Amino acid sequence: MANDKRDPDWYLALMAPNTKGPEFCWLDPTAMYRNAEAFQQCVADLTKAFQPDEVDLVAGIDATGFILGGAIACHLKKGFLAIRKYGHLCVDVDDVRFKDYSKKEKRLEIRKDAFKPGTKVLIVDQWIETGGNMGAAVELVERQQGIVAGIACVCIEETEGGKRLMEKYKCVSSVVSREIQDQVNAKNLESFKTYKPL
Repeated sequence: MANDKRDPDWYLALMAPNTKGPEFCWLDPTAMYRNAEAFQQCVADLTKAFQPDEVDLVAGIDATGFILGGAIACHLKKGFLAIRKYGHLCVDVDDVRFKDYSKKEKRLEIRKDAFKPGTKVLIVDQWIETGGNMGAAVELVERQQGIVAGIACVCIEETEGGKRLMEKYKCVSSVVSREIQDQVNAKNLESFKTYKPL
């Protein structure tokens, strides 16, 4: 695990800046996952706030939430539920419409028999910007009478949607310092200045 002399959120500096333009997310957290120590520390940080009996099932949002959600499910020794983009499941589904960070209308779906009522679900995604994706996932879980045990993401931006989720649910992110959170809110990490591709 991480060297004790490192800042708690040291691995966030491994994330890559957007090089393809405004139609894409402003950074690439998956660059961090290539570093085994960073990936393992991120998973540990996102799960330490949850006791084993607080979570029955981990759900990840298509597609980058599958990476982190699957790793968290294995770490917690829980099952994994895929929350898919609309039209990908070959079974009967519940679906919900929402607008993503780019203001495009989209839909998410889960299978109708996803879990039993009262199941405690930890919902995982890579990043929350406007909260559209996560809000849709929460609606799907609660529609099937699941209990949202919490939300785990590398970071939650303090947008209107992000704040609304943080006020209502137990939310955990990798960002621990106010300095980094302010950089995230401004969509410009200081680490971008020294980022070097492999």
